[in-house]
Amino acid sequence: MFKFNKIILALGVCGALASGTAAADMKVGALFPFSGALALLGQESYRGLELAVNEINAAGGINGEKIEIIKADAVDPTQAVSETKRLISSNVVGVFGSYASGISYAASPVTELAGVPYFELGATAHKITTRGYKYLFRSNPNTALYGVSVVNALHDSIAPGMGLNPKDIKIGIIHEDGPYGTDVAATEKKRAQELGYTVAEVLPYSAKTVDLSSLILRLKGAKVDVVLQTAYQNDAILYFSQARAAGFKPKVVIGAGGGYSLADTAKAVGADMNGVFDLDFPQSSINPAGAPGLDKFLEAYKATYKSDPQSGHSLTNYVGAKAFFEAIGNAKSTDKDKIRAAVLAYKKPAGQTANGWAFDFGEDGQNNASTFYVMQWQDGKLVTIAPSNLALGKPIFKK
Repeated sequence: MFKFNKIILALGVCGALASGTAAADMKVGALFPFSGALALLGQESYRGLELAVNEINAAGGINGEKIEIIKADAVDPTQAVSETKRLISSNVVGVFGSYASGISYAASPVTELAGVPYFELGATAHKITTRGYKYLFRSNPNTALYGVSVVNALHDSIAPGMGLNPKDIKIGIIHEDGPYGTDVAATEKKRAQELGYTVAEVLPYSAKTVDLSSLILRLKGAKVDVVLQTAYQNDAILYFSQARAAGFKPKVVIGAGGGYSLADTAKAVGADMNGVFDLDFPQSSINPAGAPGLDKFLEAYKATYKSDPQSGHSLTNYVGAKAFFEAIGNAKSTDKDKIRAAVLAYKKPAGQTANGWAFDFGEDGQNNASTFYVMQWQDGKLVTIAPSNLALGKPIFKK
């Protein structure tokens, strides 16, 4: 829950009652892919923001002002630019987004030029926060950490657990060719080589592809036994389908990205998904003892959307949005420079948020204290296996 200034809230409420008018709304933009190929996780991401806003408004808003969300659908970078301009013309205090790195990378220069804060809750491409922008902030970890985390999980836990010697492992890296996949693959390759692994193939592909057969044949021909894939949903499903058809059975598959975290992906893939490892944002399948507020989030999600979360993106966006709104409340102003100062001053140790994340922003606006968790598909369920304080199970190794 937010720690609001009770005196300011009280004065705001009294002033509204005395004048006979309601408190003014604080408008914020919500820029996500609500339609198109990325809509499933775009919508899931937005739900986290919406739940945070509902919770804050039910508690009285921010310094007496209720939050109003203005939605904007961005299916690609071009639409992201035009929709961001529309949001700015609507006098939003800030823009929240955006799940997809291409959308975030295109939209954030527009807000920066206009002097409007951009709050990124889910896009991971490292270069989003390396452009020297003052009013761009990101609550989630980036791809510079992503690739390293994937390879570290292989080296520290998965390879030893399966009795594999790093000297004998041949890694195949496959990835969608957008900013997100390209960044993750580059850091995976660098980290794997640092640890002495043989990287046999690095193969990009379009996330819109309908055929990965030639790529899979190259992996098979190179005798790859560990596949690292950075994917959305459709290309993750496609990989497993065509790998099965080609008789390609690597010893280890580690996925990075939302495609590997979705229950619908596991349903589509079937039994081949069991044993697959996944590095992603924290999912709701974590130990609530280390994530205060998780139970409240899950109750609100089910009450609002009549289902359980489809992925960890809603939880991630909920936690990030709450942090940014608390910082705005601390600023006691919608001035962009005061908001920037409040975000950079915002600190929270691990174990005090609904997904266990800490908060500590650098001058570039990146939260350097957020991280990725390690999961594994076991009997059709995604089980968190690391970090240990948030794990709900142990890895199952096939030897």
